[in-house]
Amino acid sequence: MKNDEFAFFNQQLAAMLRDGLPLEGALRRLCQEMRAGLLRNELLALETDLAKGTPLADALAPRQLPELYKRMILVGVKSGDLPGALTMLADYFQRQNNIWTRLKSMLVYPLIVMFVAFLISLMLAFLWTCVIGPTMQGVIGGMGMQMPGATRFAFDTLQVIWVFPVVLGILFVLVACVVFVPGLRGKYLWRLPAFKEATVARIASSLTLLLKNGVNLPDTIGLVQQLETSTAAAADLQQWQGKLAAGTVKFSEVAASNQMIPPLFVWVVASAGEDLVAGFNRAAEIYYARAIYRTEVALYSVLPIASLFLGAVVLSQAFLVLSMFLPFIAMISNLSGSE
Repeated sequence: MKNDEFAFFNQQLAAMLRDGLPLEGALRRLCQEMRAGLLRNELLALETDLAKGTPLADALAPRQLPELYKRMILVGVKSGDLPGALTMLADYFQRQNNIWTRLKSMLVYPLIVMFVAFLISLMLAFLWTCVIGPTMQGVIGGMGMQMPGATRFAFDTLQVIWVFPVVLGILFVLVACVVFVPGLRGKYLWRLPAFKEATVARIASSLTLLLKNGVNLPDTIGLVQQLETSTAAAADLQQWQGKLAAGTVKFSEVAASNQMIPPLFVWVVASAGEDLVAGFNRAAEIYYARAIYRTEVALYSVLPIASLFLGAVVLSQAFLVLSMFLPFIAMISNLSGSE
């Protein structure tokens, strides 16, 4: 489901609850205005269960909704401020949408360039193998002349021309899988600066959201760890849990050594003292801003690099094909000289 759509839904739901509508009635009304899709189906099922008298916790459990969302709904009901919890959730998902939209824009253009390079390589390989190659080899072989060095190099390389589209195709599939498969994305892309900052900002926002609504620190860290199982942050959060269970109190000591969480994050949170909500919120703002900035810088860097890559692929393979015509150019020059 799309985070921006989910954020808008929660804003509307919070407004209806503040106006006095019961939860199931508000869900029913909002679902009538939503387009068909996974989110609408899950919310309709939730509304149906609630209308039957199913307890909220039992109705939420089987729904394919974010775990953080389901936990926050229960926390909001328990605290008596479900509209407030929904509003914070809307802000959270809107912020995640803003970051991920920028990150995707940074990755989509290189993927398009790689796909175009693959198609060009595939077309040239097909033309050489099925059209140009057989004719060219027969003509050059019948000429009985010494081929230029560039032609000999091109001829040897063109014998394995299918390597180019195969390699480019595999590379495109691998990059596309890393970008669009959540498990692979969390495992590999977090190493890139913009993605690392975005991950840290998401973790800080999740911690802030839960702590602000009254969830204790150990439970908060445990839930966020479950949400981050696909990233290296899970090991850091597990380590925090172990230190808290051992009786460590100061956050600077709890988060003393990490694999992914940077020292600046720890310092920002620790500088807030006992007000961890303010500390995590400040860290979320800092890393959100850093993620946006790094994404913009990377985007302006990726565009020319991707264009150069496509140009290099096209020129290199065009050079191979054109080099095969050098013997004809040399023959024409010799004929012109003899006249």
